[in-house]
Amino acid sequence: MNITRISRRNMLKAGAGLAGALALPTIVTSRGMAAGGTQPVNMQLGWITGGNQIGEVAAKRLGYFEEEKIDFAIQPGGPSIDGVAIVASGRYEVGQVSSSPSLMLAASQHIPVTCFAIGAQKHPYAFFSLAKNPIRTPKDMIGKKIGIQATGQILLTALLKKHNIPEDKVEKVIVGSDFTPLVTGQVDAFTGWATSITQLKMLGPDYVTMRLWDEGIQLYGLPYYATQDTLKNKAELLAAFLRAAGKGWAYCKDNPEKAVDLLVQEYPNLIKKDELAGAPVMLSYEFTERTKEHGWGSFDTAVWQEQIKTYADLGQFSAGTPKLESVVSTAILDMTKDSRPKIG
Repeated sequence: MNITRISRRNMLKAGAGLAGALALPTIVTSRGMAAGGTQPVNMQLGWITGGNQIGEVAAKRLGYFEEEKIDFAIQPGGPSIDGVAIVASGRYEVGQVSSSPSLMLAASQHIPVTCFAIGAQKHPYAFFSLAKNPIRTPKDMIGKKIGIQATGQILLTALLKKHNIPEDKVEKVIVGSDFTPLVTGQVDAFTGWATSITQLKMLGPDYVTMRLWDEGIQLYGLPYYATQDTLKNKAELLAAFLRAAGKGWAYCKDNPEKAVDLLVQEYPNLIKKDELAGAPVMLSYEFTERTKEHGWGSFDTAVWQEQIKTYADLGQFSAGTPKLESVVSTAILDMTKDSRPKIG
């Protein structure tokens, strides 16, 4: 799951896909005929389902969505699935992308989707290095080879600009998702998510983590979004979804091992040992000092505004800088302020 920069060419391609999706009638499945007065909520992901959805899985299996009269299902994503276009078309009710820039870029292209809550309070994106050659600050990158995925190049640019480091002082090496180049010394640092425990195991116990958030580029991870029409006309349904999901995440916080059991029951392809190691890390991003005060799912609009400014300054909005109100809405958070778990 990478934080993506959408080029003009890619956005035009995405726009064409969206237009095609909008031209299709809304697909009504058997879930659309939910019994007992329940309403369907499909959550479209931008990736294959895993530990990032442990809270929703717990809420589903423990009946929390059912208590809110929601017939809930997770719709997995993947390389060939444009989740934003699917939600924007009205086919599914809720979506989740890996990173906040995707929604800023969508808003800049007038795609009618808006964030209404946040999963990861601080983005897990980080630069990893080995203890024998540590990179603990951006200044340590000078003269080093930084392995970064093609879609993350803009983040390295933003980081260097933030710390007044000329780009030609750092050698950029385009890599995939495999950490082997760092292990073999082909690069001095490698980018990825701090929650990717399975992948990080190959670095040994003493690897060094430099988080993008801690160095001043503050993005959100795992934002939830819906169409502006859904926000306006189905606000209570979104509020019910957020109450149930929040209750599921709170259960995970209190019962991580039991929550992993539920996750593996739902997705038997997952490896329990790896999920047990990853769950506490994921939960540390879902619950912070901010959630202790403002509740799970909350976000700071000032952080969003700074993100928009950062991307605008880097020339990322080819169709114009989006306004904050087109990117995020606090309406559903306001409706659920007394029912979302306040845990740190």
